[in-house]
Amino acid sequence: MSKIDEDSSEADRPTQEAFELERYKYILQQIHVANENVYRFLAIYQGLAVALVSGGVILFVGYRNWHIPVSTARSGILGLMWLLTTVAAFTSLLIVVGVFNWLDYRREECELTDAAVRPGFRKPPERLHFWRWYETYILLFVVASVVFLWAYTIGFILPSMR
Repeated sequence: MSKIDEDSSEADRPTQEAFELERYKYILQQIHVANENVYRFLAIYQGLAVALVSGGVILFVGYRNWHIPVSTARSGILGLMWLLTTVAAFTSLLIVVGVFNWLDYRREECELTDAAVRPGFRKPPERLHFWRWYETYILLFVVASVVFLWAYTIGFILPSMR
């Protein structure tokens, strides 16, 4: 290697370190945003679920007083349930995509720290430890709530509407 190459690589080192630091900050920010987004999606799901279930309860309680035919009230409740299921599916999809996004940024973080600090400085997450991730339990909550509401609607609400 010539003296010029040594001088140029030595001169580029502070620039490379600054770039690595800024990239690392960006990666950590994106990981933080991915973590926060799960709570936003959960809040949106909870708000819409409460509104849709409340609409179903109001329809169930008031359809006789409003002189709405039973078939129409049943169809309305089923429509609200399908809308709730769609919201839950979309929320679940966003959470799963967020997990993949988080995993990708964590992989990039590990690669960057391997190059900038030392190999093995930051271990990548183990996917088999998904039971430790709060996203797992949020997904379970969303799915369980929809399954429960469908079971309750089919087992109790619709049969009692005669």
